[in-house]
Amino acid sequence: MVFEVFAVGAAFIFGLAVRPLGLPPLVGFLAAGFVINAFGPRFGMPAQTGPILDYLANLGVLLLLFTVGLKLKLRQIGEPQVIGVSLLHFALSVLLFTPLVRLFFTTDWNVALLVGIALAFSSTVLAAKMLDAKREMGSFHGRTAIGILIVQDIIALVVIAVFAGKMPGPWALLVFATPLLRPVLHKLLDWAGHDEVLVLAGMALALVIGGYGFEVIGLKGEIGALVMGLMLSTHPRAGELSNSLWSLKEVFLVGFFLSIGMSGLPDWNAVLFALVLGVLLPLKGILFFFLLLAFKLRARTAFLSALSLTVYSEFGLIVATSIPAAEPFVVPLAIAVSVSFLVAAPINHLAHPLFERFSDRLKPFQRVTRHPDEQPTDLGDADVLIFGMGRTGSAAYEVMAERGLNPIGLDADTYKAAAHAEAGRNVVFADAEDSNFWAGVQLGRIKAAVLAMNDLEAKVIAARTLRAKGFTGPIVSHALHDEHLNLIEEAGADCTYLTMREAGRSLAMNAMEELLPKTAPGE
Repeated sequence: MVFEVFAVGAAFIFGLAVRPLGLPPLVGFLAAGFVINAFGPRFGMPAQTGPILDYLANLGVLLLLFTVGLKLKLRQIGEPQVIGVSLLHFALSVLLFTPLVRLFFTTDWNVALLVGIALAFSSTVLAAKMLDAKREMGSFHGRTAIGILIVQDIIALVVIAVFAGKMPGPWALLVFATPLLRPVLHKLLDWAGHDEVLVLAGMALALVIGGYGFEVIGLKGEIGALVMGLMLSTHPRAGELSNSLWSLKEVFLVGFFLSIGMSGLPDWNAVLFALVLGVLLPLKGILFFFLLLAFKLRARTAFLSALSLTVYSEFGLIVATSIPAAEPFVVPLAIAVSVSFLVAAPINHLAHPLFERFSDRLKPFQRVTRHPDEQPTDLGDADVLIFGMGRTGSAAYEVMAERGLNPIGLDADTYKAAAHAEAGRNVVFADAEDSNFWAGVQLGRIKAAVLAMNDLEAKVIAARTLRAKGFTGPIVSHALHDEHLNLIEEAGADCTYLTMREAGRSLAMNAMEELLPKTAPGE
């Protein structure tokens, strides 16, 4: 029980404490890790606490990367802005950090190079966690950031293999046969049903086949979990599988953030190292921003993607621990990663308001060209606007089209919008939280708007901006929780409905229709 007192108790107390400050719970979990590390041994903390947390952290990372893979499309990793920005940023970051580390913290150029490489990466776990919490994993900037992170992880594996002398053996070539597993994996998911077996299927694929299986053939388990998710991303129930693993993944990831905080207690040199890197952290984001602009992305996409990537990576710790020459920098790197997490988490929480505040200064930097994330200004002859084309938005679209209306669907997921368009629906890519979209879009023919997105902030922004642009038609929205209703209505919505309550009413109406006596023909 001592482990639960220290780990679970500290995580709960500090996670709860940061909420009134408007900070995400992970900031509290990091602080809890430092407190456990500093004071735990004095109060009888068992020695196995660290290894247990490391084990739970590994499970959380594997499940997270598996669910990231479920939401990805393989082709997005090969897009020019993803490959180009990943390679250029890595090279430029190494050129920036290596001389600084050599000048201030070591006399060995090889060690400085290894530390510079470790600092070139960004945290896949933190970025994915923040994007997932804001439901932006499928947005253009979210997909771009995740694609860059995946390429960075592949680079990190190559670095470890080269410097640590752990080159994958011939069995690693089996990775190229993984697409052959797709039909089998899809059939397994079909058989898993909708109950706890589905959760176990996800865990088996992420932890056993992906995690352990890839380690057996000489590759990192993290890549294996991601690949397993990618293999299932085209399955119709990929979203359901991701949702079923959500709570489990979140619990295990608490162990990850605790373990980062428990990596080691700093000395003055480690503190100085972390402070210097904290000052240099904005340069990492600025470099990402301008490289993304160079690949023709708009300022907003470049800013949001860059902000997600402006953090040091836990993979840097893996690089340092895997290569003996860099081991003296493990604790300083852990402190630097923790500091970057503490800075990045609250800033990313305010990403959209920050861009709106500085947009006039940032937009002049974007290239005057056709952007791959361009959004529509002309909505054609549509008379109903539907934001969010998931299951709820798609159902609303079909009903309105059947009733003779002319709806247009908008979705921030480019792949989802393209799939709807290929199916013959009038759906285009657009982000309700993007001021550029609202500045150019023409609403003259629109008579009503439906807010079917899951994210509360997106609904509030859409309703408020529609009213600010002079839209007087009805705005209808669904909500997942009671406390969201007033917020959406205050923003300008006319009608708000609790999704599950309306589903229950629909069931009741159908049941009552079945109970009514049938009228005989001719009566």
